[in-house]
Formats: sequence, C-alpha cells, structure tokens
Amino acid sequence: MDRTVPKEIDVVLDRSSPVPLYHQLAQAIEAAITDGHLVPGDRLENELSLTSRLGLARPTARQAIQELTRKGLVVRKRGVGTQVLHPRISRDTKLSSLFDDLVKTGKKPSTRLLEFSEDIDEDVLATLLTSAPDGRFVKVRRLRSADGTPIAILTNYLPVRFELTASILENAGLYAALRSRGVNLRVAHQSVRARLMTEEEATLLDETEPAACLTAERTVYDDAGRFVEMGHHVYRASHYSLEISLVP
Repeated sequence: MDRTVPKEIDVVLDRSSPVPLYHQLAQAIEAAITDGHLVPGDRLENELSLTSRLGLARPTARQAIQELTRKGLVVRKRGVGTQVLHPRISRDTKLSSLFDDLVKTGKKPSTRLLEFSEDIDEDVLATLLTSAPDGRFVKVRRLRSADGTPIAILTNYLPVRFELTASILENAGLYAALRSRGVNLRVAHQSVRARLMTEEEATLLDETEPAACLTAERTVYDDAGRFVEMGHHVYRASHYSLEISLVP
C-alpha cells in the first residue's frame, strides 16, 4: 500500500449532539488508529479535504488534528502532511519494571543484551560505593523493545551477590528476577530529565538525529534499607511517556 497517499476514513458526525464537532472528528480518527484501519506511517487527509468531504469549517478540522497531536497519535510534517505515529508506551511513576509494565499493557517485550561486565567507570563505581561500601558490582546494559520496536536503553548496576546471569536478564524483567531471589523492593529515588540522544543512542533506538529522549536515574533499596540497584535509562520520547498523579 502506498503510504504517501492520504487515507480516508468513514466519519459520522452528529450535529445535534452537545459534543463539539472537532472532538467527534478527533474521536473518529482515534478509533480508526486504535482498530488498525490507520496504522503508523499512514497519512491523513488534509484539512481542506476533510472540510470539503464532511461539510465542516476549516478551523474545526484543524482543532481535531491539534487534539490528536497533543495526544501523541499523529505528527504534522512540513511537505508531508499529517502522519499516524507509533503509539507511546505510557507508564505511571511507580516502582515497577518496564518489562512487567509492557506485559500488563498487552505488549510483547524483548531484550537485546548490550553489555554484562564488572568493568565499571571509576566515577560510577565511587557513587555505588557510597551506597554499598563493601560491594562488588556488575554492569548490565540492555536494549528493550515492545512488539519489535526499540523503546529504551537500560543500564543497571547491581551487587554481584544477586548472582544474576546474562541469560536471566535476556528473558525476564530485572525486578522479577530480583523478587525470585527474595529481594523485597521498598523505596526508590528517581530523577527524570529530557535531552537529545547521542549518535549511538539514536542508532540503537532507530531514530533520526536530532531526536529527543527522556532519561531516568534511579537508585533502589530493599525493605531492610540495603542497596539493590542503580539505573541510568534512556527512553525514546516519540514512543514513551510518564504519567504522574498529583494530589493536593
């Protein structure tokens, strides 16, 4: 199928409904994306075509597209038009692993092991030793994908006492592997930032530079206050978002 040709979808608008027409149009397009009638890479009709075909004012069509853009469902590209995006992986900010969260949302996670080594940068090692002064550590670096699409580069530093192997971490989530060893995760300190990807990160995550990413640095302790792991994670911003609940 030629993805360069805009794809029409069936839209039924109820002009007697209190729901604004722009929202009805946005919902119809979102439903077409959800049910697979529109897939990532497909182009939508332009505003002029939509308004002519559906008998709408042009600002109404524009507002519908803006709503879809805010949700991260489509992107507007100069010279190309409006295209459907890959759906973002959305996660609550809680103490859970990406592997487990992907499974819960119906995604199929897969892992490519990039590094498994006790060769750790001196500055990082110094930070680790402040949490576990007598410890020995292993560095694990993995590329995590969801349904075959790469979404994150996960770097974790763990005490060797957990006896985790490369094979285990290629086939299971880190926290599930720790729990199977009797580790009770209790508290984590995490900071999240945004920046541009490095060239290597863009290559691994299949992005064209410049590309944005979210980074998370997390230090985790068990229910006895002992150090469990330190993580430095890079997430593909075009496919990933964090959700935070705020309580007054």
